[in-house]
Amino acid sequence: MALTAAAIKSAKPKAVQFKLTDSDGLHLLILPNGGRYWRMNYRFNAKHKTLAFGVWPDVTLADARAKRDAARRLIANGIDPAEKARQDKIAAGVAAANTFEAVANELLAKTEREGLSAITLKKNRWLIGFITPVLGRRPIAEITAHELLSVLRSVETRGRHETAKRMRAICSQVFRYAIATARADRDVAADLKGALTVPKVTHRAAITTPMGAGSLLRAIDGFDGHPVTLTALKLLPHVFVRPGELRYAEWADFDLDKAVWTIPAHKTKMRRVHSIPLSRQAQDIIASIETDAEFSAYLFPSLRSAHRPMSENTINGALRRLGYAQDEMTGHGFRAMAATLLNEMGIWNADAIERQLAHADNNAVRRAYARGEYWDERVRMMQHWSDYLDQLRDGATILRPNFGKQ
Repeated sequence: MALTAAAIKSAKPKAVQFKLTDSDGLHLLILPNGGRYWRMNYRFNAKHKTLAFGVWPDVTLADARAKRDAARRLIANGIDPAEKARQDKIAAGVAAANTFEAVANELLAKTEREGLSAITLKKNRWLIGFITPVLGRRPIAEITAHELLSVLRSVETRGRHETAKRMRAICSQVFRYAIATARADRDVAADLKGALTVPKVTHRAAITTPMGAGSLLRAIDGFDGHPVTLTALKLLPHVFVRPGELRYAEWADFDLDKAVWTIPAHKTKMRRVHSIPLSRQAQDIIASIETDAEFSAYLFPSLRSAHRPMSENTINGALRRLGYAQDEMTGHGFRAMAATLLNEMGIWNADAIERQLAHADNNAVRRAYARGEYWDERVRMMQHWSDYLDQLRDGATILRPNFGKQ
């Protein structure tokens, strides 16, 4: 006798489990704890088997019968429904691992293990976050260039041209990783080169005139903020490293006896060790720091915790406090200041300046040669640069005659 919905609702649990049978092997198994589970008994290749169809009432009587009928059609076609269910589960797992989001997360985890900087990882996650709500669950091999372009255009039309450009670049990395791990055949992001609006190049704000540099240095001397921030502001013009490299400067990175600051590869943008000759002025500024490695590993610890470096907004915030707007000067601008004024002196090899800026040549042999060839010149250049900054700060406009022989 076929089951009815009313019979299911009125059935009460017993001390032992029992069945309410429907037809063609379908039955509802009722457990002593009240649980009710749909099952179907069948034979395949002379073997007795059972299929599970879910829990009542989530799966209704009509749902269970539909599942039974589908299973019977498979059996009629020589297909074991239990085996097919197992294969479908495996396929679903494989498909889930092949989605754009899954591949992107794998790539992010890989680059994190390889030492990619925390800030770059954060930016990459942010960029991928624009893609995943739309294409995240799509199998990466099935995503078309048109689909990806549609997402990129949705960002581009809001005027965020640089963001769209970087999104395409990170997507290209994800697709290339999918190709390398046999989950895609081509990089559709590469097909979109030239399809997006080229962002207008905007250079970071920087003061690049002697007069402007002198005024800035005098303003820094008059900074009335926290002493840690003041010291960082004073040191940055003399070493002109990237602001993040200054923030993460640790006492362990300095050999003050040899007057060298060696930034480990994992702290640099180019992921290469970068050494900086310390002028007498730079050494004096470092010596003025009242804390030491016992207080914090960092030269410039956070005001909230000695176990963290100063905030990434500290330097720029201090410049704003000094009256310099965002389009006038930034922490990164000290690099442009040094590059411009050192080149204008006309006495330093351009490659030595580039090496000091950590704009390393991609050729490893040439890079090794340049490191040895220009070190002595860089030592002289950095001392001269600090002397020059002192002159600008004090209002001098003429360099000493022996500037190249420090």
